[in-house]
Amino acid sequence: MAEHIVIDTRDGYRAAVDRIVAGEGPIAVDAERASGFRYSQRAYLIQMYRRGSGTFLFDPPAIGRFDELNQAIAPDEWVLHAATQDLTCLREVGLDPVSIFDTELAARLLGMPRVGLGTVVEELLGIHLAKEHSAADWSTRPLPEPWLDYAALDVELLPDLRDAISGLLVEAGKTEIARQEFADELTRELSVPRSEPWRRLSGIHSIRGIRNLAVARELWTSRDALARQLDVAPGRLVPDASLTAAAKAMPDSKRALAAMREFTGRASRTELDRWWSAIEAGRTTDDLPVLRGTGESLPPPRAWADRNPEADARLKGARAALASIAEELALPLENLLTPDTLRRVAWAPPAEITPESIAEALAQHGARPWQIEATSQSIAQAFVESNQTPDDASEAVS
Repeated sequence: MAEHIVIDTRDGYRAAVDRIVAGEGPIAVDAERASGFRYSQRAYLIQMYRRGSGTFLFDPPAIGRFDELNQAIAPDEWVLHAATQDLTCLREVGLDPVSIFDTELAARLLGMPRVGLGTVVEELLGIHLAKEHSAADWSTRPLPEPWLDYAALDVELLPDLRDAISGLLVEAGKTEIARQEFADELTRELSVPRSEPWRRLSGIHSIRGIRNLAVARELWTSRDALARQLDVAPGRLVPDASLTAAAKAMPDSKRALAAMREFTGRASRTELDRWWSAIEAGRTTDDLPVLRGTGESLPPPRAWADRNPEADARLKGARAALASIAEELALPLENLLTPDTLRRVAWAPPAEITPESIAEALAQHGARPWQIEATSQSIAQAFVESNQTPDDASEAVS
């Protein structure tokens, strides 16, 4: 296997831009982060491949911005696998495509049962792609050669995979569906800030009591600040389970906190003053959280039968109808229509339920034209039937 060189200078980058522009066809792109190791989700390696140009492995922290490259290739089609995982970190360095082909999403639209890159490559190209370095710490420098081999192969196979999947989309009559889905990925808000991000703490639902929740919030906030400062994944400092255990136990002294066997992690004792200050802040604050998070979230569907039985009936009827459509189209149900979209329309439907009003409601929640065309009639029918006899429902929606 050829030795791979990581491009980490501006001169090397500029030379690579010229070579990439001279190639032909779509540009395969991938990015490697250090999730689970670093706080940031920045790219620590960006790989590109283009027929006639070759393979390029860029070191983003060393290079900085990629504006010149983006200006040169933005109009061309970029091929990515699971684009939503990489678009944010690519945009951070100035790489922002206007046309993509997402091989992972396309595989879903084809109804493939497993859509990981290795699985899809093996099934469609007959090549076994090892994935043992996918969870590596890509902030490591220098990067080991086996990691670079892995990273290069990820993009070198993407153009051939794209061509194979494109042919299958044509055969299945799903080319337009894929086009709309790819376009949606480019305009979708990929990271929506949460009003209370501390509620993501694993195990928080097991914490009882407002004061205990206040302690959990202060511990999470203090850990997050330290993790950001050190650029270390928060869980590597003190795991979620330790913060949850401390919030439940409510130790009455720093010594009691230090004596907790459940309070572990490499910063659990070296930063003991920090954690005790957080606990004290939670124990004394007047700014107490509510037991449940605020926002636009709906109740879990299991609670609908008690809280809104009409909505529960609408949801169950529509789910069954959409399951039949998804099976007919050989699509995963969640790709036919996102569960959140269906839940929101079922919880608060239009005043007058017709295929047209349902179509408008779906569009307001971000459904694509093909999804609306495939589902609006059936959802309207199901909503009406949930409260009327079958004969009445058929007459009302026809």
